[in-house]
Amino acid sequence: MFATKRLQKELSKAKTKLPPGISIAKADDFREWQMDIVVLDDNPIYNGDIYRLSFIFGTQYPIEAPEVSFIKVNSTTTANNTTPNSAAQPIDLTSDDTPAKPNTDTGARPIPIHPHIYSNGIICLDLLGAAGWSPVQSVESVCVSIQSMLTGNTKNVRPEGDDAFCRSMGVRGPNGWSGSGRSEGGIWYGNGGRGLKDVRFAYDDDKV
Repeated sequence: MFATKRLQKELSKAKTKLPPGISIAKADDFREWQMDIVVLDDNPIYNGDIYRLSFIFGTQYPIEAPEVSFIKVNSTTTANNTTPNSAAQPIDLTSDDTPAKPNTDTGARPIPIHPHIYSNGIICLDLLGAAGWSPVQSVESVCVSIQSMLTGNTKNVRPEGDDAFCRSMGVRGPNGWSGSGRSEGGIWYGNGGRGLKDVRFAYDDDKV
């Protein structure tokens, strides 16, 4: 009940105003929200890309941190930048109005490259851990922190041991990195592998 009231308050504020480069992609319920973020400066690593964050909330939010990770979304448009099954809009050549710029957002949401972001979307950030989390944080503040983390990054690399870590985590299921699944030969199968809450990161690099 407390989580629902808090999220209702956050959603009401988010629908009114969010910081530049942050927008709501999905907030149909109080179990999972998805937020899009854009790096606003000219960082060549992220120029032109939009990234999607998934927030999965437990009943103890905001006392407990939500599960936050990037998720990959494939392109939803065709090569000519029109949405499939959409009708082309005619252009009035007699009008003095300047035609609006076409929407170049293809709908694709890749996983950003960063020394603290694994290729499966899991983020190594102390703010998201039990020790670093505070109930004063919110969806908006987490988005701003991650946006800032990307803005200041100069290293176009994944974390060390990315492949082995992703194999150990298995496949993200509909309930996030829930920890359900089975292990065969050190590889997890099913929804969530080890479970994100079982992972203990070492936060030893605050320069990226």
